Amino acid sequence: MKKLIKYSSNFYVLATLVFLFWMIFIDSNNLVNHFRLSHKLYQLEDQKEFYLEKKGKITAEREELMSNPELLEKFARERYLMKKQTEDLYVVVEK
Repeated sequence: MKKLIKYSSNFYVLATLVFLFWMIFIDSNNLVNHFRLSHKLYQLEDQKEFYLEKKGKITAEREELMSNPELLEKFARERYLMKKQTEDLYVVVEK
């Protein structure tokens, strides 16, 4: 008990404890915010990988569409419901 009182009355020990408390809990760059931001960073890196893969797939599809006119026509008919002048278009909606 005497050692605890001896250390608690020491200025340097008190200053160090106050400094550590300040840096861990109160400061704007505290450990809690640091862990939260690092977790957010890992999530954003995962999203970046996902979107880069998706971008690669879309780029490959685009190159394939632009190189083949028949495939481009098929895509336009299915996706955007385009038709020729002499055709009639019927859309079937499933319930």
